[in-house]
Amino acid sequence: MYYLSHVELWRTYWECVSRPYTVFICSLTAALYYLWGRKCQMPALVCSEAFSTFLHKHCPVVAERFSPTPWCWGGRLQTLVCALIKSRPPVAYRNELIRTVDGGQISLDWVDNQASHSYPESSTRPTVLILPGLTGNSQQPYVLHAINQATRHGYRCVVFNNRGLGGEELLTPVTYCAANTSDLERVVTHVKGLYPHAPVLGAGVSLGGMVLLNYLARKRSESGMVAGITISVPWDAQKSSDSMEEPLNWLLFNKYLTSGLCRAVTRHRKILEKVVDVDYVLKARTIREFDERFTSLLFGYKSCTDYYRDASPDKKLPRTAVPILCLNAADDPFSPQTAFPVNIVQNLPNVALLLTAHGGHIAFLQGLFPRGESYMERLFGQFVQAVFEYPKDIEKACSIKEEQTGE
Repeated sequence: MYYLSHVELWRTYWECVSRPYTVFICSLTAALYYLWGRKCQMPALVCSEAFSTFLHKHCPVVAERFSPTPWCWGGRLQTLVCALIKSRPPVAYRNELIRTVDGGQISLDWVDNQASHSYPESSTRPTVLILPGLTGNSQQPYVLHAINQATRHGYRCVVFNNRGLGGEELLTPVTYCAANTSDLERVVTHVKGLYPHAPVLGAGVSLGGMVLLNYLARKRSESGMVAGITISVPWDAQKSSDSMEEPLNWLLFNKYLTSGLCRAVTRHRKILEKVVDVDYVLKARTIREFDERFTSLLFGYKSCTDYYRDASPDKKLPRTAVPILCLNAADDPFSPQTAFPVNIVQNLPNVALLLTAHGGHIAFLQGLFPRGESYMERLFGQFVQAVFEYPKDIEKACSIKEEQTGE
């Protein structure tokens, strides 16, 4: 076998690195990794000392540096790339339709996890109730990954599809909005009726997080849930709308989401035209215009401003009574950093706000090929397990005195 001498090795190395394109590639790689290294920052955890101790012990990902995908710059790109390339783990659902007081119906997609070794008894198997985003349903990649995490630990999952988005027909001219929690209350009552001895954790993504937080604030200690987690929740609907109407955000996201909302109206046109001017609604070019012409009218608000004020969960956090973990990215185009309720959370024993410098909206991509599980999924899995496996610890860490909730 032939071996190169030290002189020949150095000569070969110098011939390689002295070529212009090699120098360029090496310099570019070094620059990328330098910039990437600067992006790897510790998330900011805003919460009480007791809650922080619990999370660091049972949810160690909160203390890890978040390292975004090095070629995925900025929140917009993170959001777009995630939507385009995120993998979709296979999930087999059992669908159930339940009726509402007003005569409507809600589509629930269950993953019963009957093969659970940790919780073989269905009656006591912990349940994760998942609330998707604005136009999402049980088929969204982030929902599938969340279910994959939860079932891996032996838990049951159920996805609450907003009216008209789960493949079911609208039986009444009522859809959904971020401020109305009556459908979620109906779902929780149904789930607890089926499994009264099984703890329930609520997981809300984007608009689903707004609905969850508004519900927890209204129901307080009667929510039927032991904890909640939100991902990329828009804290102030007005500020979120303003951010989404910036030219580039409108082109990349707002226009697409508005089209999705209009498609849902078109699908249920026959029943919705009884209460709104559908043709006028379908001319909406922004989410705000859609909410002005449809959502606020359908739910009895005098204006879209009134609806957005009622839908925003930021100032309602002091009325919540269960442990809640909220993940947001500072570069989320849907939820601007100026809306994060840092000052409010600092004075609450039961709410933790985990803020990353980067991550976009429902993305938080990591690694060179970020198709699989990322920071968001790992945080979700660890927190859900921490809540269900250490109930006494989290209850002690997040105990709330009656005077703090105003009760």
